[in-house]
Amino acid sequence: MNDILVHSEAVLGYGFVSSRYLGNGETEYRLRNEQQGKSADSYHPLRHLDVEILIKNGNRCSDWSKILVREPFDATLVRNSEFAGLVRIGRLERVVLEHHDMMIPAGITDSRIISCDIGDECALHACNYLAHYIVGDRCILLNNDEIHVSDHAKWGNGVVKEGESEDVRIWLDLMNEAGGRSVLAFDGMICADAYLWAKRREDTILMERFKEMTEAAFEHRRGEYGTIGSGCVLKSNHIIKDVRIGECAYIKGANKLKNLTINSSETERTQIGEGVELVNGIVGYGCRVFYGCKAVRFVMGTNSALKYGARLIHSVLGDNSTVSCCEILNNLIFPAHEQHHNTSFLIAALVRGQSNMAAGATIGSNHNSRANDGEIDAGRGFWPGLSTSVKHSSRFASYCLLAKGDYRFELDIPFPFALVADDAANDRLEILPAYWWMYNMFALLRNEAKFTARDKRLSRAQNIEFSPFAPDIAEESFTALELLERFVGKAWYQATGGAEAVVEGSEDALVRAKGKELLTGAKEEVDAIEVLGYGLENSRRRVIIQKPRRAYKAYRHLLRWYAMRVLIAYFAERPDATFQDASDVLSGPRVHEWENLGGQLVPREKVESLVTDIKAGTIHSWDEAHAEYARLWVEYPLDKAQHAWGTLCSLLDVADLGEHAFAREVARFMDTTRFIEEQVYLTRRKDYANGFRKATFRGEEEMRAVLGSPESNSFVKQTRTDMERWRARADALLGRLAAE
Repeated sequence: MNDILVHSEAVLGYGFVSSRYLGNGETEYRLRNEQQGKSADSYHPLRHLDVEILIKNGNRCSDWSKILVREPFDATLVRNSEFAGLVRIGRLERVVLEHHDMMIPAGITDSRIISCDIGDECALHACNYLAHYIVGDRCILLNNDEIHVSDHAKWGNGVVKEGESEDVRIWLDLMNEAGGRSVLAFDGMICADAYLWAKRREDTILMERFKEMTEAAFEHRRGEYGTIGSGCVLKSNHIIKDVRIGECAYIKGANKLKNLTINSSETERTQIGEGVELVNGIVGYGCRVFYGCKAVRFVMGTNSALKYGARLIHSVLGDNSTVSCCEILNNLIFPAHEQHHNTSFLIAALVRGQSNMAAGATIGSNHNSRANDGEIDAGRGFWPGLSTSVKHSSRFASYCLLAKGDYRFELDIPFPFALVADDAANDRLEILPAYWWMYNMFALLRNEAKFTARDKRLSRAQNIEFSPFAPDIAEESFTALELLERFVGKAWYQATGGAEAVVEGSEDALVRAKGKELLTGAKEEVDAIEVLGYGLENSRRRVIIQKPRRAYKAYRHLLRWYAMRVLIAYFAERPDATFQDASDVLSGPRVHEWENLGGQLVPREKVESLVTDIKAGTIHSWDEAHAEYARLWVEYPLDKAQHAWGTLCSLLDVADLGEHAFAREVARFMDTTRFIEEQVYLTRRKDYANGFRKATFRGEEEMRAVLGSPESNSFVKQTRTDMERWRARADALLGRLAAE
């Protein structure tokens, strides 16, 4: 009946591992004894007086000889409880554990304990069913219904135990609902791992190696016990099954936690709250999950949060992310993702981090194929605006801002820092390249400072580049310059009747040359023609490129800012380096191809070398792969400086930099710091000049009392300080160059 089996009472607490999975001389406690951190010699059987006290206090056990304790042991602190199997109880004396103003006496009352190890000075009260767990020291377990493990528990890892079939393995279908990019979750997985696994599907050898590395990282024998780390507090939870819990976790009021690893430590404490249901996943250090959230087949990165009914399914959520109220399905999301609204919907996407989903945004809300196999690929800083609908399959460069609208067609937007708008009245798409640099400097610079300040991680397995002024986006900006040249040149030839020069192929250089001439020439020549973009939207309607001349100059300006900022920092860190020293180290061809490994930027060539080593077995494990990421991260500052040097050479159209040309760029950099300082202030001041914003206040004085002033804004002041610091560095470098 309903799979209910009837056994004799004598089997309770025994036979956790079937004899067919035990070798010669092994017992069902083979793994438990390895997991138990305390010496077996520190326990002893109960004394006769202890047994008498325990029975008198309403406790029950079929075999008291199986109860082992450590000294001191006060038997009067154990009441109205039932024990079965081998139970080991740590030191127990009259102390009180306090947590959040709640005082809980140490002891075991009103509980059923089956084959467990209980740590020193623990408080276990009203735990209806606690089986096959190792509980750390000074834990509080209060009013929990069910905490137990099966002999084949996998703790959220994508492995199978001995005797299990392949069909029980848990896969995560990232980036694509149809499952073509499935990966195996594992404790310690970071976005870089998931990205390489999900993105390189054509490499069957690599896929097999990743599976082998995952299998090799975990125990395949049956009989591992669940662990509750020292200092944990678990209260008023319903079902906790096959869950491994780290130290100092706080779990209260959860509905169901099953097949999980919950990482937590004294310094990075994880909290799980009321109404939460988590199944088949990994929770990172320092995470918060509260108020009715649901997550199934997932990985949560370090210092991330799910709140207020959020749903996270078949997804990897990167470090430092916060998700509230929304629905996230089949995604790989890099660190520093923000999604706070009940109506946000994100499905089947690769989002490369530092992103923000506005209310009403439905990204991937419909499909454009006969199957549910569409995808979204969004670069760093992706920001779809209010009530934005984007369909599969679409791709966006970094820091694309989508204005409110229903985008009916697939998009491929290669312009970083762009504003994209659907002009429904005129049935056209409008793109303003470099919008952030031209009109939104406050938000652009604040993002970098904000993401850096929010990075509270102590466990930093995933390396992250937070700056928008970095090699990956610099290369996107070079692509944008080429496209602007091509689009403007094509527009001019079409406007002047020279359509034969617009054909692809040998005439492309001619078109680009004309476009560059126009973009660097008089403003009136470009303003007189309508510039169209091609290959940016899957439709027959026009795609308008707005303010191409100004955008062209903006991209060159921000590329100079990126390059000089990196190079000035390079010299500041090497006070004895001469210009010639730097030239010898940094000169060379600019690296055009970079990969974003979950937030860490790496030259493509080095990624290919890493992949080759994994396939060849030179890198044997995920730990070794992570060590290689760390090595590449150490090399990144030099890689970036070399790229910055090459960027400056490309902008100046020279093979290598001369010292005088470099000194001129340092002086121009100082002017750029003043420009940025001014633009940050002006873009913030716009909010105070808005008449409608003023409408809710009785006057200027009330508005300033509530909102402050643009001059007093903390980030405006911080920017002023930062720019002064950069000018001081640049001035010091000019002095060094003059002295050489």
